[in-house]
Amino acid sequence: MTMADVPEDLVRGLGLDTQNAATIGQVLGTGSIAEATVREDGTMEATVRIKEDSISWDPAILVLPRGGDLELTVINDDKNTHACLLPSNGDQKFLWLLNHSKGRARINLDGPGYYWYSSPGGNDEGRGLTAAIVVQGEVPPEARLDRPPQPRPTKGDNS
Repeated sequence: MTMADVPEDLVRGLGLDTQNAATIGQVLGTGSIAEATVREDGTMEATVRIKEDSISWDPAILVLPRGGDLELTVINDDKNTHACLLPSNGDQKFLWLLNHSKGRARINLDGPGYYWYSSPGGNDEGRGLTAAIVVQGEVPPEARLDRPPQPRPTKGDNS
């Protein structure tokens, strides 16, 4: 699946096509998009996989509705061994994935933003095995910068 196959209303609804929103959809122009599922206890869960012979993550963009704990299942459908280096508050998580194997990691991403992950072995990153987790939501007031409002670009402003 490519971005051309993703329904436009999903991309628009998640804010992945708008400047000063979650524009990551414009950065990772290939691959699919998925939303994490929120369990009753508030923990989010999702599955990502490395597709066979494609050196790509499916989905390439995983969207979380808010910050918090994510239980991520990572599946390697490829004939080659890969890894998964995941961001997490406090410390990164590393999964070694033999061919046709599966691993699980519990990570915490507590603030909105883009979090990149990849397979750091064997030049996988250089060949495109990178993806993103987009955490939606607002920065809590206590974490905001203490500065006056900044000017925003206006239409036709080329400076």
